[in-house]
Amino acid sequence: MSRTLLSEADGYELLKTYGIPVPRYVVVATAEEAGRAAEGIGFPLVAKIVSPQVIHKSDAGGVITGIASAAAAEKAFTAITKNVRAAYPDAVIRGVILERQQDEGLELIIGGKTDPSFGKVITIGMGGTLVELIRDVAIRLLPVGDDGIRTMIHGLRGYPLVAGFRHAAPRDEAALVAIAGALVRMFMEHPEVQEFDINPVILYGEGGCAVDARIYTDDTVGPASKEAAGAALPDNLFKIRSVAVVGASQNPDKVGYAICRNMLGFSGALYPVNPNNAAILGKTTYPSLAAIPGPVDAAVIAIPAAGVPAIVEEAGKQKIPLVIIVSSGFGETGPAGKALEEQVLAAAQKYGIRVMGPNCLGFMLPTQGINTTFDPVSPRPGSIAFISQSGAIITTIVDWSLPEEIGFSAVISVGNQLDLTFEDFIRWTGTDPATNAIILYVEEIKNGRRFMDTVSRITPTKPVIVIKSGTSVIGQKAASSHTGSLAGSSAVYQAAFRQAGMIPVRSIREAFQAAELLASEGYPAGARAVVISNAGGFAVLSSDYAERFGIRLVEFPEALTRELDAVLPANWSRENPIDMVGDSHPEHYAKTFDVMIRHQDLWDIAFVIAVPTAIANPIRVANELIRFSKHTKKMIVGCMIGGDSMKTPQRILREAKIPNFPDLEDAFRAVGNICRYTCHNVDAPSGCREDTREPQEFERP
Repeated sequence: MSRTLLSEADGYELLKTYGIPVPRYVVVATAEEAGRAAEGIGFPLVAKIVSPQVIHKSDAGGVITGIASAAAAEKAFTAITKNVRAAYPDAVIRGVILERQQDEGLELIIGGKTDPSFGKVITIGMGGTLVELIRDVAIRLLPVGDDGIRTMIHGLRGYPLVAGFRHAAPRDEAALVAIAGALVRMFMEHPEVQEFDINPVILYGEGGCAVDARIYTDDTVGPASKEAAGAALPDNLFKIRSVAVVGASQNPDKVGYAICRNMLGFSGALYPVNPNNAAILGKTTYPSLAAIPGPVDAAVIAIPAAGVPAIVEEAGKQKIPLVIIVSSGFGETGPAGKALEEQVLAAAQKYGIRVMGPNCLGFMLPTQGINTTFDPVSPRPGSIAFISQSGAIITTIVDWSLPEEIGFSAVISVGNQLDLTFEDFIRWTGTDPATNAIILYVEEIKNGRRFMDTVSRITPTKPVIVIKSGTSVIGQKAASSHTGSLAGSSAVYQAAFRQAGMIPVRSIREAFQAAELLASEGYPAGARAVVISNAGGFAVLSSDYAERFGIRLVEFPEALTRELDAVLPANWSRENPIDMVGDSHPEHYAKTFDVMIRHQDLWDIAFVIAVPTAIANPIRVANELIRFSKHTKKMIVGCMIGGDSMKTPQRILREAKIPNFPDLEDAFRAVGNICRYTCHNVDAPSGCREDTREPQEFERP
């Protein structure tokens, strides 16, 4: 049995077994039968074509509503079958279903889909014929309980229509939660059900009804892998004291030369391996791994793919625990390369060694002076780990990071993930004390459930920021259901990221801005912010940016305002944002900071804006900002804005590990990205909140 669309009647029968309300209905095969059956159902009626080939019934003229008599039912049968035969001459018509037409109510959609990476997901949103245009949906990976379903419903932009909008009475939210919960159970308990749409689910003041059930089954599709995260890597796997480079070369055009050159800064033992040279870059060269006189902690292999399995075998005999295969020509090239991968894996498993790659750039551990890549430059040490499925992205990022003065605890290219996977490196960096934040560049996740299990264990204490490529809809096939359209691959990835407590961003720049901020300041407790500025224009802009990026500027209680009155010029703004006016001295910043320290229970984030003036001393302001940061447990965001006069205070903040944003919009966007995914649900993995809605472009003007 392959993919099959259940008839609406069969779908209704399945729903009824789970206690889901459905309309009264009957399937008829002739016009005369339609007339007789209509009286028993009651009027008004809806008539719909029953045909596995006709997916969008209305478009084919296969739906007629408002049927008020037996004669009208007979005419509807004749008209529908005629319309469908004209639109789909080869369609198999199995009859017409007559349903009791439901009273008007609030129309929603509940759907399910089986994603190849993450398994079964559920979609809840505002429904009806314009569902793809409105795209107000929440997506969640299963399983999910009633509390999670309620969170999804509350996150919809259209939720006020459920709760009661203006003079309209509230709808029966409990009934909606019950219907969605029953559909989740149906979906989980029937592995053959691969996709379904209930559009609409009509919600009333009391109760609801599932109308137009579209359910796809497929006995040939198995469930997504539920393999749990494996054992952690050995603690000492990346505590490397000696490295061998197989394929080392004296030729500057060779990869083996670049790797050896990059490893010259390594304080441990470096062993170039090449049978044709006595020395490379001043280092004694050995003809084979077996000829190396001391123990080797890691072997980097940069030779043609055909010779790699033998080298891995040799590495196993020498008890080398880690092999990094930079060579390409493996599974990414086709069956022959896949066969080579199988040989490599067999050798590795035989001797219990771990393999990174193949077809990877390698890795960099700047604090240890390790750079096993052929990247022409090495990064600065820092506290951000960058794990990427693209080597080209790594080389670009490392080059970009140097003038930006961004440092790394680790830079890792996962390659083909023959043995060590994305999840292995995430687990390792998650426990690495030198890493305060992790950035992932993701192209495809092979085992979505294992990925989520791994990441969700880390995000409560260590931020994980993710960039997912391949989000364009160009070239995607048209979806066969509303759910398939709404819960496309990209949307499911984003839902998985949010559900695991990750912070999805749209660009490399946004990723590093968020990572630097979180590496320094940690998660904010919420999205309540204060803005302190000596420039009225930037204070006004900060209000605009706060609204755009979902940050709440707190209102000051009278007691706090009185304290600020005592330390600020008489013409200060007397509200949040705090505009101290342009002639403010550094003492005004210092005294304002003192007030905010005393009242830090009122806010979670402080934006401190300083621009060049004739009176302000930005160096003193920077030092006062550092003092402010040390005396709070809140997120402090520096915005020292200007040209050359601000370079020294910006450096002072950087050396104190306080992030500075010379562009105010960037500051609010970075904080907004963080708060949007971590400050909406206290049950989310990060300790803040999860927003289950499909991302909207609200942060763009």
